[in-house]
Amino acid sequence: MAAFFKKNMEEQTTKKKTEEQEKVMSFWDHLEVLRKHIVRSIIAVVVLAAFAFMNRTLVFDWIILAPSSSDFITYRLLCKLGHLLHSQALCVNDLKLQIINIKMSGQFLTHMYISIVAGFILAFPYILWEIWRFVQPALYENERKYSKGGVLISTGLFLVGVIFSYFLIVPLTVNFLGTYNVSSEVANQISLNSYISTVVSVTFAVGLVFELPILVYFLTRIGVLTPEFMKTNRKYMFVILLIVSAIITPPDVFSQIMVVIPLWGLYEFSIVVSKRVYKRVQEELE
Repeated sequence: MAAFFKKNMEEQTTKKKTEEQEKVMSFWDHLEVLRKHIVRSIIAVVVLAAFAFMNRTLVFDWIILAPSSSDFITYRLLCKLGHLLHSQALCVNDLKLQIINIKMSGQFLTHMYISIVAGFILAFPYILWEIWRFVQPALYENERKYSKGGVLISTGLFLVGVIFSYFLIVPLTVNFLGTYNVSSEVANQISLNSYISTVVSVTFAVGLVFELPILVYFLTRIGVLTPEFMKTNRKYMFVILLIVSAIITPPDVFSQIMVVIPLWGLYEFSIVVSKRVYKRVQEELE
């Protein structure tokens, strides 16, 4: 009898060790898969960053530094709109920022930094796809279908946000901050690093803001957010958007409206998303 119990205990101990080893192996297998996805994403960023690095004139003269001149397409379109509306406040005719470099390695490091940022933006759809491929095996069939669509929507929203920011928010911000002065005795000589930081931070910030519907979807899905809460705080959000637009735009109502309307539309769209998700969750609970 004692031998039987001893054998049984040994078998249970062996089985337990085997299960623990399988769990460890499963963890390391997942880690190895994750590493491969990360490596492929990094390679994509590096390749596209190298492409941006080799096309310095296109990246800097035609894209990054373009909003610092009154010849930028946004300023010209705003000026045409100002003529139609008989409002000279929309015209930006004398903008020519004096951007200077004050560090020995400043221009080279800026070139490297912008190349990496450009590589990340260009590779962003592929990075999201790699993330989805890693998460996909753990999802149910219906979750895979919705998540696949979510990857496409998330990519589209981010790119739309980046484009919207670059052609509207960035020029208005550069014009306001670059020409603002506390006294006529003080001239604005803007460092290259300061200008780049402003353009990149504003572009990325608005790109992330456009991911609001995706964030609302997941928060509503887990029960943290409800459409009623978003409706109740709608007026506060509108005031916040008005304040932000008033800060970054010229002192006229038309510029503020052009900034507020798309952002407000994004918030209203997020409420619609929250409604649909909340209704679906309630049906699943029933």
